[in-house]
Amino acid sequence: MSQNTFSDAPDRLAPRLAALRRQGRRLLIPYITAGYPSPAHTLELMRALVRAGADVIELGVPFSDPVADGPTIQRSSQRALEQGVTLAGVLEALRRFRADGAGTPVVLFTYLNPVLRYGPDRFVRDALAAGADGVLVTDLPAGADPALERLFDESALAHIRLVAPTTPPARAREIARVSQGFLYCISRLGVTGATLGLRAELPAEIAALAAVARVPVAVGFGISTAEHAREIGGIADGIVVGSALIDALDRGGVPAAEELLAGLRAGLDAASAASLRPQT
Repeated sequence: MSQNTFSDAPDRLAPRLAALRRQGRRLLIPYITAGYPSPAHTLELMRALVRAGADVIELGVPFSDPVADGPTIQRSSQRALEQGVTLAGVLEALRRFRADGAGTPVVLFTYLNPVLRYGPDRFVRDALAAGADGVLVTDLPAGADPALERLFDESALAHIRLVAPTTPPARAREIARVSQGFLYCISRLGVTGATLGLRAELPAEIAALAAVARVPVAVGFGISTAEHAREIGGIADGIVVGSALIDALDRGGVPAAEELLAGLRAGLDAASAASLRPQT
């Protein structure tokens, strides 16, 4: 693995997140599976997410065994694979998004296997050339592969980390310290899915992470309504939404997905306004 840091890419993510923090605005991060419901929809859907108020887009790389994902995202991934979507195809969709002049940061959400098959050095180089701003490798826990983690850490891609409810507190704080871009805090046990019941411990866990993290803390898994967004926006820097967005896409296509995301944006903005309101 080379020591090239691939550091000559535009920096879109850090300035966007810094500006949101200065404004007290909560972060909205929608996830979509590239190539679902068809490869032709990806660019249209990304544009719709931007219109609806996305601050960062998580662009999922389809994978045949997405063990951390629930049935909705598993189905979307399988359908994309059946239509021939590859990692190279995902990067091409991102190139076309950037060719429009789109400046919204994009994080590639992937499992480790597609990266290894593509070649890690080549992945970093091509991802940056296509216009990616970060990478989240779902099944690459901190410390599992120091050389690969160092490649991501030293590149211009923000290396985003996950913290789960089962992560011991000391380890969670260490992950928070090293995460780049933002820290993805999983709200509950299990796989992804569009239901949410806040654990009583979650606010304290987020506060502990925020105290040591150098980056915003975003909460994902199970968020599907404006009320969910408002509630999470009261305790965290932002939200990640995936399954609910894909469910909306299944029900009513791109317009329904855009409408759902706009509602989540409104919920987050309500939480932002409440946090800025003077206390009496």
